[in-house]
Amino acid sequence: MHKPLGRLIAVGGAEDKGTDIEPNFPQKHYLNFFEFGILSRILSEMAKGKNSHIEVITTASMIPEEVGENYIQAFKKLGCETVGLMHIKNRADVQKPEYQERLLACDGIMFTGGNQLRLSSIFGGTEFGRTLERRYEEEEDFVIAGTSAGAMAMSSTMIYQGSSGEALLKGEVKITTGLGLVSDVIIDTHFVKRGRFGRLAQAVVSNPRALGIGLGDDTGVLISQGGTRLETIGSGLVVLVDGTTINQTNLTMVDDNMPISIEGLTVHVMAKGDSYDIQNRRFILAEPLVSSYS
Repeated sequence: MHKPLGRLIAVGGAEDKGTDIEPNFPQKHYLNFFEFGILSRILSEMAKGKNSHIEVITTASMIPEEVGENYIQAFKKLGCETVGLMHIKNRADVQKPEYQERLLACDGIMFTGGNQLRLSSIFGGTEFGRTLERRYEEEEDFVIAGTSAGAMAMSSTMIYQGSSGEALLKGEVKITTGLGLVSDVIIDTHFVKRGRFGRLAQAVVSNPRALGIGLGDDTGVLISQGGTRLETIGSGLVVLVDGTTINQTNLTMVDDNMPISIEGLTVHVMAKGDSYDIQNRRFILAEPLVSSYS
């Protein structure tokens, strides 16, 4: 099976955009430095770096102009001046030749947050979607990034609905087909802040071959080596949920809205720099940071 040459960057949402804060206001995270953050990493993965041409796709958002402008300003702060906005609103828009031409001309794209079902229903089965997939498969320096809904839509199996509070009741988590850029994973976002462990656990127990990836805010994973390797980036945590070790579950024996039992679910927690081999289910701890004061 051919492995894609490009790279994916899936972000949990609320990534640092370099917004000015009040003097003496404490930072949320000790690693939350904008110039070394997620958006900077997106640019660094492209061959041209800050000189890259990136297109921001606002389709998932209900406030596309505002969201798009925020990314233009954030990338400009990092020295990237060539940022385009694609306000693709429906399947008629996505057929327009101008968007196809811009997709072919850019060095990478970024899907914003919003509603992931809009992404799968608008781009699925289109020439734009096929071109996006082809560039990712064939071009080593092509980067596809997505935040929140934009990250969740990357995988073949996509969560599109499910409350945190009722997530371990059978049938509460709804799953459909995503954009299919990466297989054998299920991505959930805003994972820590919104308490979505149960939601991802149910998605994984229904699809135990798929690795669950729970992304915290201002945190993401770089997916490389043909979709087989994860590297944690950003300031927070990534939670991995592995269903291949499940011994028992009552999933097929209980009715909808009944609690689910799971024995043997494996959970890993990754910090910045940690990696994970999806194919071999192997955790790779980052080299420890050496303090200059030690």
